[in-house]
Amino acid sequence: MGQEIVRAGAGRDPLRVKQMALAEGLALMPKRPQNAATAHLTGQQKAAVIVRLLLAEGGQLPLTSLPESLQTELTTQIAAMRLIDRATLDAVVEEFLDTLDQVGLAFSDGLHGALSLLGDHISEDASERLRAMLAQSDQSNPWGHVEAASDQVLSELLNGESPQIGAVTLSRLSTKKASAVLSLMEGGLARRVALAMAHTERISPQVVHRIGQALARQIDARPKRAFVSDASRRVGEILDISPAPLRDSMLSGIEAEDAEFARGVRRAIFTYGDLPERLAPLDVPRLVRDLDQEVLLIALSGTLGQKDTRNEAASEFMLANLSQRLGATLREEAEMSGSVNPRDLDSALKRIVATVRAMAQAGDIKLVQPEEE
Repeated sequence: MGQEIVRAGAGRDPLRVKQMALAEGLALMPKRPQNAATAHLTGQQKAAVIVRLLLAEGGQLPLTSLPESLQTELTTQIAAMRLIDRATLDAVVEEFLDTLDQVGLAFSDGLHGALSLLGDHISEDASERLRAMLAQSDQSNPWGHVEAASDQVLSELLNGESPQIGAVTLSRLSTKKASAVLSLMEGGLARRVALAMAHTERISPQVVHRIGQALARQIDARPKRAFVSDASRRVGEILDISPAPLRDSMLSGIEAEDAEFARGVRRAIFTYGDLPERLAPLDVPRLVRDLDQEVLLIALSGTLGQKDTRNEAASEFMLANLSQRLGATLREEAEMSGSVNPRDLDSALKRIVATVRAMAQAGDIKLVQPEEE
């Protein structure tokens, strides 16, 4: 009869039964009045009975989500128990189901569950503070926090650590994440870290956990950045839409003061003339569909006559990657438009660049980075 009652409860809400099976024995049942048939059992013993019964029926219980101390206590209790008579079993199950019926609302599992529930409803600063608290908790898994850190941040942290720490960290990260972090590390250290991974088999889970906690604390201790992108990218995006004379003058001045920063800015700059190198041919039709046709015609009219220039090459690239009919139509309309005011041309080219940037940020197209060429 006990099995039928448990199956009936599971039929109402399987997840609710799974979540409450242990809480009923470890928390709620000891506080409830005990009937005569279960008076000799503790709350832990009742939980052991329920868990043993559910497992015998093929149930899947999320025991790993419990704190290790409770997992140990439950396992020890099950090991210590022997036989339970039918009347006691039925009484425990009835008490268990009665407890479920009294539950009006179940809250999320700990701080992690609360964050998942409220993540979109609290401020970013509050969310970051709570995640830092969770990462530093002894009961939490710090490696999720480490995995979420940027590749650049992790490579900078590991550059200051021993190869052994780096080896443990890369072993614990996902393969894709580990590869990205390793590629950013200094060459000599990267080789030493790779060699050190051969000696990680005997490291205990406790040590791995402590390393993860230490890294999570270092990540949280880093000052919060006001800007997501680096300075060279921000300057490059500003110069993207600046007049060409100003852009060239600024680049020359920056290069005279800081050659390395200037190289970063040049890599970040994206102009109309960069389209053949930065835009995939298959993305050209998508771009043309999103562009204002008047803007496109101004750009084509003003650049197709600029012989042997990057802008002319960009326009030819655009037309060559459209359908033959559409390309011929646009070329004919551009030639019939006549001369274009330089200011209007500059504005049209900037608008096309801005559209490309917006589509790339939205994920509609993907720009080829200079270092990928």
